[in-house]
Amino acid sequence: MVCKAEPQVFINDLQRVATARTGFAGRLGKMAELLTQAEREGEHTSGQLALIQDIENLRLASKNLREGVFRLLVLGDMKRGKSTFLNALIGEDLLPRNVTACTALLTIVCFGPQKKVTVYFTNGIQPESLSFEGFKRRYTIDPKEAKRLEEQGKQAFPDVDYAIVEYPLPLLEKGVEIVDSPGLNDTEERNERVLNYIKNCHAILFVQSATQPYTRGERRYLEDYIKDRGFTVFFLINRWDEIKGGLTDKDDPVALRAAEEDIRTVFKTNLSEYCVVDGKDLYEERVFEISALNALRQLLNKLPLAGTGFPEFMGELNNFLTKERASSELRQAKAVARQVYGNLQEAIGRRLPLLDKNVEELKASLQTVEPEFGKLVGIRDAFMREIQNVGAQQADLLAASFYTHFSALDKTFETDFVRYQPQLKFLDFLQKKKRQQFETALLEAFNKYLNDQIAAWSRKAEQQQEKAFLQLASSAAQYAVSYKEVTNAITKKVTGDAASGTFVPQDRSPVWYRWVAAAASFASGDFVGASMAASSAFNWKNVAVNVTGLILVNFISIVALHTFLTPIGGLIVTAFLGAGQAEMQRRKFFEIAKRELAKTLPQMAQKQSMVVHQAVRDCFSTYEAEVVRRMNEDIQAQRAELDNLLEQKQAHEIDRDAEIKRFNNLNSAILAQWRSLEDSYDSLLAV
Repeated sequence: MVCKAEPQVFINDLQRVATARTGFAGRLGKMAELLTQAEREGEHTSGQLALIQDIENLRLASKNLREGVFRLLVLGDMKRGKSTFLNALIGEDLLPRNVTACTALLTIVCFGPQKKVTVYFTNGIQPESLSFEGFKRRYTIDPKEAKRLEEQGKQAFPDVDYAIVEYPLPLLEKGVEIVDSPGLNDTEERNERVLNYIKNCHAILFVQSATQPYTRGERRYLEDYIKDRGFTVFFLINRWDEIKGGLTDKDDPVALRAAEEDIRTVFKTNLSEYCVVDGKDLYEERVFEISALNALRQLLNKLPLAGTGFPEFMGELNNFLTKERASSELRQAKAVARQVYGNLQEAIGRRLPLLDKNVEELKASLQTVEPEFGKLVGIRDAFMREIQNVGAQQADLLAASFYTHFSALDKTFETDFVRYQPQLKFLDFLQKKKRQQFETALLEAFNKYLNDQIAAWSRKAEQQQEKAFLQLASSAAQYAVSYKEVTNAITKKVTGDAASGTFVPQDRSPVWYRWVAAAASFASGDFVGASMAASSAFNWKNVAVNVTGLILVNFISIVALHTFLTPIGGLIVTAFLGAGQAEMQRRKFFEIAKRELAKTLPQMAQKQSMVVHQAVRDCFSTYEAEVVRRMNEDIQAQRAELDNLLEQKQAHEIDRDAEIKRFNNLNSAILAQWRSLEDSYDSLLAV
């Protein structure tokens, strides 16, 4: 059953989540503060408990919650009513609704106490601050000028990267941030820039039109850039109220129902596969028939949104953000707090038995565990070698797959390029201007073709990377078991028994393994889990996007230059002038194109496959360095915990009773924060 919600209900629920986030952040921050103070005091008593990583994780989790927003990315072709939809979503006529393809900027809309726009540039120019009115004036051009630039394949503002719009609106104040993208049919460069934002968004709002159902460009974008990437997508079929405008008799209800059912069938057929999550069909909760203009009008006139499709959409968006996503974020924060409390219990449990030992007894105990620390180093080195081996295998595999894919494009070029080729008209080649327009359109079509080929390859490459990192996470789990056995042996040898404690955490795995598991969350699509579970979790998908962008720029520019400008451009024009029939024109074009691709692509593919190989090696090297760093820190922390106690005993007499009292007080204070956090989470779910 589809949920329904009016804007005020949505805002109230967002406020409830924002309050919970703030409360969680405060409690996590308080835990970090208590542990930091305890470590300072330990410098003058029995030594620190080596909880620096726990303190760092608490601070990161607190920061993430305090600064957390629900980031929504609005996608869609030009002239789908994206800006009107966005204005209706935020409840005010904020953004201009007549922006052309040439003036469209990627715009991030967020909360600010005053109306303000900051424009960022790509060429090193300092950001420019503008008033909201000034932004509209500066970046809106005459439609005739826009058409002229479009025909020439130029952008009106090529040096502009994106704009940030700050606005004091209730929806934005409650923690929603919206990325308003340029049209998908703008330029390939802008499409790639939009893709870089997708990975940092909680949901995609894909705006389509009922009067232009599921165009070729939309199909291309969904297949190449959204499919199988793990994104949550809400499809908004805008202008549903305009369907009757295409009927012969606009007042015929039977004809209207038939037309609506035909359009529903088109969208159902093409969008269903994007609405399946973990085997469950969520089509009814992800696809909505809306009228953004009517919704905006009703909002501005303070009228109910009934009949616009917005209550249904906002109800499901509300459910997704404030229940699914919010509970996931807070559940991860709760897990961090629970784990930290468990680590504190273990540290205190190890420390208490050692307070009764004198310096000589403690030295003797430390000597007995030296071989165990050697075993920990051995486990680290074994895992490091496995990462290196997997990285080398992946680099070879992906470089070879890149070469194989792109060196053989000529074999299927005629079939694959059909959906991209501009219209071929013989008489157009008798006019110089028309020939130039065709050459420009041909180059743009070839760029799109290569973009999609790279997208198809990168999707397969991502799947291979997912398998590799999940394989490493599985291996890490085995290493973590051995590692924990050794650390338990160290504790038993030093204290004479296993560490005591009243609380046993569900996850007793080493700190470094929890980071590895968090990094693997990116492979499984749990981006929130990865960001909340460990400090600076390694996101190989960020690396993949950057690598793909590098290959895209290099490969397209090189291949397009060699293949479609020199010498094929001149050859094609000559061929068309000498061919009198459309079919002969088409055959001649593909004959020349395939010949040039076969000559050019293998060399280019070989060169770029080396880039792929090095990029994959760098990716795994970064992962290896982070794993080793964390394992080293954990080993050193365990050494330091014992060394600190020895140093303190050598320096002065330790007041055993005072230390026990200090540890009990610390334990009670941390336990109180953790229980309060658990209670808050249960209360939030109960609403």
